[in-house]
Amino acid sequence: MADAALFEFLHTEMVAELWAHDPDPSPGGQKMSLSVLEGMGFRVGQALGERLPRETLAFREELDVLKFLCKDLWVAVFQKQMDSLRTNHQGTYVLQDNSFPLLVRMASGQQYLEEAPKFLAFTCGLLRGALSTLGIKSLVTASVAALPACKFQVVIQKS
Repeated sequence: MADAALFEFLHTEMVAELWAHDPDPSPGGQKMSLSVLEGMGFRVGQALGERLPRETLAFREELDVLKFLCKDLWVAVFQKQMDSLRTNHQGTYVLQDNSFPLLVRMASGQQYLEEAPKFLAFTCGLLRGALSTLGIKSLVTASVAALPACKFQVVIQKS
């Protein structure tokens, strides 16, 4: 429990710090802050991926890797499994978390919906970094239609 609270507070402070000192409140400046958060998440995801057991690194199918992320990695970071994983079997996967821990505190009102993307950028990077360590190049985006649920779309980039 303490680890989850610590991570949540640290994440909230990272987001607040990037937005508090952003001299450019225009969409371009916000995009830069999102990019910084995504980059931090990518490096953390890579580090987590490097600490995985050797047998984990032997996945043969992309789907098996995504299942691992939805179950084991999500539990390690958020103490819960992802709620659903869908695929079109052509390299696009949609991961859904109906109660995403970093959005739960914001779920009290729809007025926070437009603030949600900045709380998802780090996690997009985290997923992309973990996939990178497992040998999969990807593009990860997130969307929120209703708080605290969110969807992460993972598009595998073929070499």
